[in-house]
Amino acid sequence: MNRSIKHKWGRFVIALLFYSAFISGSVMQVSAQSLPLKYDINYFKLTQKARATFTNINQLPENSGYLGAKLAADDSNSTGKFINQTFSLRYAQFEHGNGLLAGLNEHYLDGQTIFLLQAPADLLIAANTWAKDKAVLLFNISEPADGLRYQQCLSSMLHTIPSYAMKSDALAQWLVARRLQKVLLIRGKSDEDKQVANAFKRSVKRFGLKVVDEKIWDFSTDLRRTTQQEIPLFTQTSSEYDVVYVADPAKDFAEFLPFNTYLPRPVIGSAGLEALAWHRVIEQWGAAQLQSRFVQLASRNMNELDFSGYLALRTVAQAAQQLKSNQPQILTDYIHSSQFELAAYKGRKLSYRQWNGQLRMPMALVQPNALVSQSPQEGMLHPKNELDTLGYDAPEMKCQ
Repeated sequence: MNRSIKHKWGRFVIALLFYSAFISGSVMQVSAQSLPLKYDINYFKLTQKARATFTNINQLPENSGYLGAKLAADDSNSTGKFINQTFSLRYAQFEHGNGLLAGLNEHYLDGQTIFLLQAPADLLIAANTWAKDKAVLLFNISEPADGLRYQQCLSSMLHTIPSYAMKSDALAQWLVARRLQKVLLIRGKSDEDKQVANAFKRSVKRFGLKVVDEKIWDFSTDLRRTTQQEIPLFTQTSSEYDVVYVADPAKDFAEFLPFNTYLPRPVIGSAGLEALAWHRVIEQWGAAQLQSRFVQLASRNMNELDFSGYLALRTVAQAAQQLKSNQPQILTDYIHSSQFELAAYKGRKLSYRQWNGQLRMPMALVQPNALVSQSPQEGMLHPKNELDTLGYDAPEMKCQ
């Protein structure tokens, strides 16, 4: 064989090898892409008796939270069908905490590893203890207690609901921006009221504000008939105040304060101007389309609990789309990492704090029919991420 023939034969063999490698790689890529991945997600809710209040106009619909997760599943499946990913959502309601814990274990033994939990703090702590050394993803979508973020620091739990501290910091920043320094603090008698009040007092100290007086609402009269007599007397103080902060998350009496205080001052906190993760008045950054899709699904507006459920399931879907994996440990490691980002109609990408699992996010400051502002306020600085000016930062951790 002469040199010319050998040269041509060599080029043919090399070309054949490259073509074979290309075909093989293409087949493997198509095979990997066509391999269907399924994600089974469980929504567990503990039935809790609603606190008795003067009116029931502010009670959340029974399906709050779940329908937000349902919309997220629908949205994720719309995208997932192009990459062979499907997301199923199962709902279960429990009358007792032990039943919910038993349900976790039963579903885990059946191969289920992703759970959205609508439950109180003590049950979340128990669920976190159960999850130790298990490759599971747990989401707290309903409990804002600060203790879960800086004392217990639940290692297996991610929080999509904002904490009390995040909300109070958001309002305190607005007070600083508006130069409203002196605050009259009013709270109810329940443990939840105390937690909200304590969160705000922490924010007062953090941002250099001043509480001129603190009052506890313990009236049992029907405010619908005696508002104009009771509220002005109750809000009379020896020192002037710039604003009234009310800690009454159940809205037992808070809504009667605006326009009835002794001094004509703005009311913030549980009435008037509120700090929320979501509200029907948010329309920027594509939020109007999300609001519309939710109304079509639920025949009502999306509330904060719905949005929390939405964020939890979308977290799973976002990680799944990036990783092309349904292995719980791989998903968990990625979601906890600094590489994870979640688009959530908030004007910027969201991520989870590595020190306590809290989803960091901007907070909307809203009155009943309009968006007033958004925190962090302009000029609030942080060494790494200004969203960490809302809520407990890494140096504040006191994990047990």
